[in-house]
Amino acid sequence: MYWSNYFIPTLKEAPAGAEAASHQLSIRAGLVNMLTAGVYSYLPLGLRVLDRIQTIIREEMNAAGAQEVLLPCLHPLDIWEKTGRVETMKDVMIRFKDQKGREMCLGPTHEEIITHLAQQYVQSYRQLPMTLYQIQTKFRDELRPRFGIVRACEFIMKDAYSFDCDTAGLEKNYAVMYQAYQKIFERCGLDVVIVEADSGAMGGSVSHEFMVESRIGEDAVAVCSACDFRGAFREGAGACPKCGKPVERRAALEIGHIFQLGTKYSATLEACYLGEDGKRHPMVMGCYGIGVSRLIAALIETFHDENGIIWPRETAPFDVEILPLSVGDEDSMNWARRYHDELQEIGMTVLVDDRDETAGRKFNDADLIGLPECLVIGKRNLVQGQVELKHRNGEEPTMLATEEVLAFFRQRVGRDHG
Repeated sequence: MYWSNYFIPTLKEAPAGAEAASHQLSIRAGLVNMLTAGVYSYLPLGLRVLDRIQTIIREEMNAAGAQEVLLPCLHPLDIWEKTGRVETMKDVMIRFKDQKGREMCLGPTHEEIITHLAQQYVQSYRQLPMTLYQIQTKFRDELRPRFGIVRACEFIMKDAYSFDCDTAGLEKNYAVMYQAYQKIFERCGLDVVIVEADSGAMGGSVSHEFMVESRIGEDAVAVCSACDFRGAFREGAGACPKCGKPVERRAALEIGHIFQLGTKYSATLEACYLGEDGKRHPMVMGCYGIGVSRLIAALIETFHDENGIIWPRETAPFDVEILPLSVGDEDSMNWARRYHDELQEIGMTVLVDDRDETAGRKFNDADLIGLPECLVIGKRNLVQGQVELKHRNGEEPTMLATEEVLAFFRQRVGRDHG
C-alpha cells in the first residue's frame, strides 16, 4: 500500500475536548472520526486494527469450539419485556416504533435474541453443549459518552453464549472461555487483571472481569508493591492477601466480562431441551463479552509515548512502513518499490510513505501512526549499501545491507508463524 493512494488524515494537534491519550491519538493518527458525541466512523487505518483484533478473537473462539453467527441489531421489544430488562436497561435502551406501530429497540446486548434462537432450534440434549458467538454493533444511549471510543453510544462487541444441559457443563464451558480470553488478550499484547465481579443487569451467579490498568479506567484493581499480586480492590483492604505488604489502588479499564447466567433467560423464554429422562429442562447458559472497539483504546492507552502510538506487532494496521527520504531520488524509490513487493510476497503488510513531504513530517507521522518498524531509505546510506530499520518500541536502530532486507524479514515471519 502506498500512502499517497491511502486515506490517512493525520493531524498535528490534538482535537479540542479530547482528554484521554487514546482519544487524542486515535483521531490524530487518522484511525477514527467523530460524527457526534459517542458515534465514530472507522477510517482505513482504524478498520485495519479492528480487523486484526477481530481475527485474533475469531481464531481463539473457533479454537475453543464456538461457532460464529450474526444476530440482528433491530429487536422487537416484546422479547425484552418477557425478561423484564425493558425496565432494568431503560436508561440506555434506544427505543422507537416502526411504521407498523410495533415497539422496537436497537440492541444494547443480545441475551434475549440468542435465547430466542436456541429456543427455536434446540430440542434434545443430544444437541448440547453448544456455544455461539458474534461480532456485532451494539447501541446504548449513554448520557455521558467519554474518552472517544471507550464509552460510546455505538460500539462493537464480541458476545458469545454457551448452552448446556446442567451446571457442570456450564462450568466446563466457562473455563474454556476463561482460557480463550487469556489467550486473546495475551496475543493483543495486553497484561490483564482478572477479578471476580458483580453480574449486574446481566444476572447470573458467577462473573469475572478482564481489566487493564489505565488512568482513564472507571474501575479499580489492587496492586502489591512487594510481590506479583494484582486483583480485586476492596474498600478498606490495604494489605496484600499473598504477602501482607501494602497494596496500591490503581484505575483499570474493563475490556472483557464473562458470566454464568444459569437459567435466567432460558426459563423465562422457554428455551428448553428434552433430557435423557424424557422431561423438558431449561438450558443452562453462559455469556462472554469483549469490547472489541474498546480494545483499540485500551491498546493505545497502554502503548504510546509523547510522539504517538506504539502498536504491538499482532494488532498493528501494517507490519512495516517503508520510508524513502527523497521521493525524487529514483534509486531510493526503486528500492522502496522492490521492498514493498518482496515483503508482501512473504505475507507481510506494508505501507510505503511515497509522499513528497519533508523528512521531518514523514518521521513525525511514522511515530504518530506507530507501526512496529520503519525501513528508512536514504541516499547517504544507499551509497554504503545499507538501509536503516527503526524500531517504534525504542530499541536502537538496526542497519541492514540492502540485499539482506528480505532475508531478515523472512526470518522474522518464520519466527512469528513457527
